[in-house]
Amino acid sequence: MVDVQAPTRAPDGMGGFTVTHTTKYSGSYVYIWPIGAKEQIQADQSTMVATHRIGFRQYNLLRAGWRIKYGNRYFDIVSIINPNEANKMLELLCNEVVV
Repeated sequence: MVDVQAPTRAPDGMGGFTVTHTTKYSGSYVYIWPIGAKEQIQADQSTMVATHRIGFRQYNLLRAGWRIKYGNRYFDIVSIINPNEANKMLELLCNEVVV
């Protein structure tokens, strides 16, 4: 079971904002295929960016930039593919950042 979460910007009281995520949909079963991984160094820390393909039942409100929460893992949606334009199953290309 997964949660589909959308980013929400909340004012921080100092003219800026913080990004939080709100759950828009919950409860669909998915399949997750790892595609690849690469190591990055950011701010003197090594992080691993793993890419995945996630199969998802058709859900019309999905958007790139949202994320999938699966247990304690988060997958940022990069691209949404509708195979054969069949509107039955979506393939989501996602990034998972592992610290």
